[in-house]
Amino acid sequence: MKDLNKNKTPLHEEPIFIRDEIDGEAIEIALQWNEGYSENIFCFTNTIKNLDGGTHLVGFKGALTRTMNKYVEESGILQKLKLTLEGDDIREGLAAVISVKVRDPKFSSQTKDKLVSSHVKTWVEQVVGQRLGEFLEENPREVRKIVDKVIEAARAREAARKARDLTRRKGALDSASLPGKLADCQERDPRFCEIYFVEGDSAGGSAKQGRDRRFQAVLPLKGKILNVERARLDKMLSSEEIRLMITALGTGIGAGDFDVAKLRYHKIIIMTDADVDGSHIRTLILTFFFRYMREVIDRGHLFIAQPPLFKASQGKKDTYLKDEVEKSRFLLNRIAASVQVTPQEGGAIAGDTLVTMLQRMEEYRSHAKKLQSRGMPGEALDVLFAEGFTDRTALGDPDKVDSLSRALIAHGFEHVRPMTDEVTETPIVQFSAGGNGTGRKVTINNELLSQYEFRQMAKAYEQLSAFGLPPYALEHDGETTTFARVDDLISEIYRRAEKGLAIQRYKGLGEMNPEQLWDTTMNPETRRLLQVTIEDAVGAEELFTILMGDQVEPRRVFIQDNALEVKNLDI
Repeated sequence: MKDLNKNKTPLHEEPIFIRDEIDGEAIEIALQWNEGYSENIFCFTNTIKNLDGGTHLVGFKGALTRTMNKYVEESGILQKLKLTLEGDDIREGLAAVISVKVRDPKFSSQTKDKLVSSHVKTWVEQVVGQRLGEFLEENPREVRKIVDKVIEAARAREAARKARDLTRRKGALDSASLPGKLADCQERDPRFCEIYFVEGDSAGGSAKQGRDRRFQAVLPLKGKILNVERARLDKMLSSEEIRLMITALGTGIGAGDFDVAKLRYHKIIIMTDADVDGSHIRTLILTFFFRYMREVIDRGHLFIAQPPLFKASQGKKDTYLKDEVEKSRFLLNRIAASVQVTPQEGGAIAGDTLVTMLQRMEEYRSHAKKLQSRGMPGEALDVLFAEGFTDRTALGDPDKVDSLSRALIAHGFEHVRPMTDEVTETPIVQFSAGGNGTGRKVTINNELLSQYEFRQMAKAYEQLSAFGLPPYALEHDGETTTFARVDDLISEIYRRAEKGLAIQRYKGLGEMNPEQLWDTTMNPETRRLLQVTIEDAVGAEELFTILMGDQVEPRRVFIQDNALEVKNLDI
């Protein structure tokens, strides 16, 4: 429970823990309210996760609502406020884990997603009612915070209801009055319909022209939608773009109103630009679905379009490339037929074998770039592998360390010193990364040799060894050029492969005309879609809280920890 709420602000410091045991059967429940707006309840039977809850969840919800209502009514607060509390108000910001262990449990299906054992409901209801009642009586200070939040939720629900009623009267949430920006499709069976949520009016216009009107609808979204992680339903309904999405989908919104059976399109496709703003808009839309239309994701209706990042043109022929990896493969295949590479030892390599070898080189280089961004010179990495430093055990061999030191000096590095780390008491090698000893000190230690990127480089280097190691002789157009480093060879091969090509990197969907958008991103025969699924509900909950929540510190830590993993940073 503490882990579930670690990136949120709990209303009471310690979770409420409820336990009961009768004749070898047991109930364990932990619950804790936080300042957020989402409800997270996880149910288990005999340690098996029940995705659809069941009788233990029904009993828990019933006891929670009844006990909280009784407490608030007896306090006289509601009479002054003229409010009624519903279960959703009480569960706003609640995280709970319900675990029961029973003999011969009954489930609704073989997947065991829903517990149907009837005696569990009564048992959970009785235990939760009693123990929660005791907590409410014994902890007035903490309970006051919870009650204040519940009352705020009730007020917000009432405000949201009035907002829905008002917008319905105006036709904003009435599916019979679809938004004017929506270009709807001709098909009426939702199973065969799909809708694109497109970033910007420009790309929306191209998508409307390029689509297949029979089954594809397009709704352009202007700018960034509201971050619903930090807003209740009443505030959310004041956002025009969110109201447009709700109206177009036809499901309604909020407890008692949302009905996934009314979904007008069984493929909802988010289509945004490949830049930072596009990623942010996509995340905002995903947050909306995760928090308010989770069932749409669970039923497999949500997708992310994969527009190409590059277009390679030669004459009148255009080739669209999804990302850097595909671009690299395209260029290597293009040049492989006209070049051959000869390692220091071994014969010439060409054709498909050369492409495989160059791909291993690219893997070696891509991981090296990440280590270089942390201050490790590329040439020093080459020396490490050439000297047999493929894992941390090599530092424990004095002969290898001496050989490494001599090799670093031979490659122009200065102030090379084999040493012992005073803190860890493990061997290290330290050297200067700049000329005349002016550069900053760089350390080769167990930490470096244990890093993921280094281990991946070691794997790629081992695979390269099967083809042959540098220096390499490159033969192309009757000329032979020698390269001492993998990085220099692969860079030159890319340079030659790009000759005669015009490579365009798309930053926005608006750069494509309707025909290009259809060919690359909307045509079911050629497009690529990512289906949005939830494999780890707790992990997803944590990530949305970190990225979109109101606490800055966890987000700062996340950015620091993952900054070097960024592949395409658009500044």
